[in-house]
Amino acid sequence: MYNRILDTFIAVVDYGSFTKAAEYLYISPTAIMKQMNSLEKHLNIKLIERTPSGVYLTPAGKIIYNDAKFIINYSNKSITSSTAVTHKYDTTFCVGTSLLNPAKPFMDLWYRLNESFTDYKLHLVPFEDNHEGILSEIEKLGEKFDFLIGVCDSKAWLSLCQFLPLGRYKKMIAVSREHRLASKRYINIEDLYGETLMMVSRGDSGVNDFLRNDLEKNHPQIKIEDTPQFYDLSVFNRCAETGNVLLTIECWKDVHPGLISIPVNWNYKIPYGLLYSLNAPPDVLRFIKSVKDIIYND
Repeated sequence: MYNRILDTFIAVVDYGSFTKAAEYLYISPTAIMKQMNSLEKHLNIKLIERTPSGVYLTPAGKIIYNDAKFIINYSNKSITSSTAVTHKYDTTFCVGTSLLNPAKPFMDLWYRLNESFTDYKLHLVPFEDNHEGILSEIEKLGEKFDFLIGVCDSKAWLSLCQFLPLGRYKKMIAVSREHRLASKRYINIEDLYGETLMMVSRGDSGVNDFLRNDLEKNHPQIKIEDTPQFYDLSVFNRCAETGNVLLTIECWKDVHPGLISIPVNWNYKIPYGLLYSLNAPPDVLRFIKSVKDIIYND
């Protein structure tokens, strides 16, 4: 509901420079500069002064900066409230879907269980895989969504919701189509020697931390570059642009058309499943019970 360049503007002001804002948003300083030029041109207002020591708000920029935060907050609240009102009085399960957390695995479950929920409809609710805002989306379980389905080994995620594991995805690596490893159908860890491997920073994922410890201890020839705790499309873009190697999972092989995912000779996997509210209503819990019955009987 608002121009997403406002997020960039706020980051530039908060961090005081294009470079630091670029590191925070995980895009290039050039992209930051282009977005800021575009915003100022669109508004026909000079928002910031660029100096060798950093950037500073103009008087007009201060007004836009304060109002931008209000606009973003109000927009998010408006979307949440309107979604809740739309589905308050009908028997509908709202299922979140995004590029990295698509609803298809939920649909596969639904078609096996919908005979027990004949009076229910499904409503798919799109959301963005934004590494800055994903936790606020998880918090909306029970309001904006009844269910999300996706990979979950995150301590931060699990503190905000309940999780029913459905299976595990293999850890793989992704490289650009021009990379020296792109033609391989399968690689060993030693094939990564001399490469920079992008993976989430330490502390939130037990599986990733265990893998990182293994690499640092037994394969120091691989340089590790931290990504944000939660992937979004900018992480895949950086992999494609830099020629680095990205730690990924098998279900994300089609996320970025410029990247190729390759299996690795290791046994690292990460769980995926259903996420639902800590205070889930009876019908959601009934659906979860039905899913458990399927899992235990398969």
